Amino acid sequence: MARRGDALREHILWVAKEVFLEHGFERASMDEVASRAQTSKRSLYAHFENKEKLFLAVIELVRGLFLSRIKEPSAYSTKPAEALEAFCARYLEALLYESSIKMLRVSMAETARFPEGAAKHHDVLFTEVSARVSNYLKATFSLNARVSADAAQRLIARLLFPRLPRALFGLEDLVEEFDEHALSPKIDVKAVRKAVAELLATLPQTTRGDGAC
Repeated sequence: MARRGDALREHILWVAKEVFLEHGFERASMDEVASRAQTSKRSLYAHFENKEKLFLAVIELVRGLFLSRIKEPSAYSTKPAEALEAFCARYLEALLYESSIKMLRVSMAETARFPEGAAKHHDVLFTEVSARVSNYLKATFSLNARVSADAAQRLIARLLFPRLPRALFGLEDLVEEFDEHALSPKIDVKAVRKAVAELLATLPQTTRGDGAC
């Protein structure tokens, strides 16, 4: 049965994502997307009026997929250290997934053309992740917003360097398969555990209000 409506739109997005990953924005064509999606150009343009709109929709697809993969720290364990370790490890895995790195490269290459799309991509990969960690720290350890946000940023920065820049420049062994039930052996769990432990050791031991320094 031929796909229609929302099912066709979603199928087109997944196909377009692969086309953009393979060719980049400039060399990707609506003709190829339609051909691979096994739909007519008329149907393609009925859902996405041009390649620019299609690209931005793919960014939205990537945003949702990334967030669904990492979840929230509280989803992993009732023990704070274990929850943060599992969340951070999964975050690194999702970020260093080969498809994620390729899409990040494409998005960065098109920043001047699609500043809004680049901003949304940055938001989901870094700002939203930092916010999830910050909110978890604030609620779990009764920290004020400033302290929890600073702690989250320090932890994320520790996780990202040097693996992310190495990955972007093709110097890192990327995660080739993503299994929601098992962590990739390419993720250094010991390093993640150490980063979390050292961060937790620096947190204030007393509850403070939002006005505290």
